[in-house]
Amino acid sequence: MPSPPVLFSSAAFFARPLSWTFRLAAECGYRGVEVMVTKDPESQDPAQIRALADEFGLTVGAIHAPCLLLTRKVWGTDPIGKIDRSVEAAADANIPVVVVHPPYRWQRAFRRWLVEDLPGLEQRTGIAVAVENMFPYRVGRRDVTLHSNQDLVQLEGVPHLVLDTSHAAVAKHDLIEVRRLFGDRLRHVHLSDNAGKGWDSHLPPGDGVLDLNAFLVDLAASGFDGAVSLEVDLRPSLGHPETLAATMVGMRERTELALASAGRAAR
Repeated sequence: MPSPPVLFSSAAFFARPLSWTFRLAAECGYRGVEVMVTKDPESQDPAQIRALADEFGLTVGAIHAPCLLLTRKVWGTDPIGKIDRSVEAAADANIPVVVVHPPYRWQRAFRRWLVEDLPGLEQRTGIAVAVENMFPYRVGRRDVTLHSNQDLVQLEGVPHLVLDTSHAAVAKHDLIEVRRLFGDRLRHVHLSDNAGKGWDSHLPPGDGVLDLNAFLVDLAASGFDGAVSLEVDLRPSLGHPETLAATMVGMRERTELALASAGRAAR
């Protein structure tokens, strides 16, 4: 069984043009990317995404809907409308997965839509809409729950899921246990390390406290047929091209090696 493909998420270069990210990803040996929709017009244009994929010989394995605070007005402010636009873009650019954030606690209509209406949208379009696990936010000495799925149980009924390893670490969840809980609904993985200090650090693998190798071996051995997307914070390396390239190559090779080792063990 082939190893899951390893993608590079354009979230690492949030403020840079998408073409810049595609070029660097290709130069660093990646075969695929995940596109985060931002204020950058290139990231919002399916035709441009297709053209960049062709130019640099990359597969676009997922598109991340504009769910962040910095993209709150991109494609409107209605979360369902954002998903509709993301699915349209994915279908136009031949992208199989749309990644979205879960509802906030007060977005009850959005929560019902995910369970009652989303399966029909996926069936009509052939696009999987996968919801990420999130985490509590630290305010003073208290953990504040903003999203409706931090205990994971409330993800029951959502057809496709994304396991974000840094988010799981902040929520103090065991990665392998989450993978097993998600089961066949796990469609996509956001891979990064975590500093273990209670905040969402999205470090390159190996720079934090998580045993990502064990997680990746377990993931590949489980028969997971989605993609693993390296969604990391590379801002400290942006002014140092050689360090940046070495980090991108190193984390790709590390991830591919761990995934492939599960396949060799199975044989």
